Amino acid sequence: MSDERRRFRSSGGELSYLDVGEGSPVLLLHGFPTSSLLWRREAALLSARMRVLAPDLLGYGESDRSVTADLSPVAQARYVRELLADLAIRELAVVGHDIGGAVAMLLALEGGVKTMVLLDTACFDAWPVDPVRGLQRVTPEEETPARMEESVRLVFDRGMMRERPLAESMLRSFLDPWASEPDAFFRAARGIDGRGLAGRERELSSLESSTFIVWGEEDPFLPKDLAERLGESIPGSTVALLPGCSHFVSLDAPETVGPMIFEFLRYRYLGESHRHTSPEPVPVFLERPGDRFLEPDPKEAEG
Repeated sequence: MSDERRRFRSSGGELSYLDVGEGSPVLLLHGFPTSSLLWRREAALLSARMRVLAPDLLGYGESDRSVTADLSPVAQARYVRELLADLAIRELAVVGHDIGGAVAMLLALEGGVKTMVLLDTACFDAWPVDPVRGLQRVTPEEETPARMEESVRLVFDRGMMRERPLAESMLRSFLDPWASEPDAFFRAARGIDGRGLAGRERELSSLESSTFIVWGEEDPFLPKDLAERLGESIPGSTVALLPGCSHFVSLDAPETVGPMIFEFLRYRYLGESHRHTSPEPVPVFLERPGDRFLEPDPKEAEG
C-alpha cells in the first residue's frame, strides 16, 4: 500500500499517513512503540467498505522526528485533528490501540467521533506504565541503538502471548525507523506524559459515540480491570475480554480482532445489517491461530 501513503504538515511536523479505500472515514491510531504498520491487516479489511486513514503519529514510523516537537497524546490529538481538517473530515470512526486509544478519546471529547473501537488503551491516570517510566529515566549516553532494540524486543516479548514469536520482518518494521535515530525512540517514550484524560470520567460519561472496548485478558501493562472501568464510564459501550491474549491483542488474535472491528463498524457506524454481505455469520476465532506475521513452526516446515 506504499502508493497510498501521503504526507501532511501539521503544526508539529510532517505526518506520514495511509489513505486507502472509499466511503465513510475510519481513522486507525497506533500506540507505543509501533506505527501505522500495526494496522496493515485491518486496513486491508476495512478499506473494502470504508475510507481508511492510518497515520504514523508524530515521532513514529515515517513521520517527522523533530527534537523539539511536543509528543504528548494531547499534542498528537491536535496534529491528527489538523490532518482531519485539511481533509475536510468532520465526522468519522476511530480505532485506537495503547496511546492511540487515548488520542481517540481526546478526539471524541472534542466532537465529531461517531464510533470508537478501543484496544488495550491508555486511559484515566493509569499511564505511563512502569516500563515506559523506566525508558523515560534513560540518560542521553544510554540512548544507543542496542538499548533501543533491546527495549522494543522486550515490550513485544511481554506484550504478546504467542508461543511462537512475532516474525522478525514484522518486528524490524517497528525497529527500523528508529535504527538511525535511537534517541527519537526515547523522546517518544518521554512524550507519554499521562495527561489529558485523568479526572475526566464525567466528560467520558457524556460521550454519545458508539464504543467497542477490546482487551487482552493477560495484558501485563494495562490490566483488564481498566476495560471494565472504561466500559462503565462510557455509556452504552460494549466490552470484549479476549482470553489468551496480551497487550498487542490485534497481533495475538488477528483472525478474531479484525472481523470484530469490521462487524462493529459496519453495523454501528455504517448502519448496515449484520447480514448485509453474507447470509452466514462472520466467523470469530477465540483460539490463537497461525498468522503470517509469526515465525513458521520448524516442525510444520519439516512436514
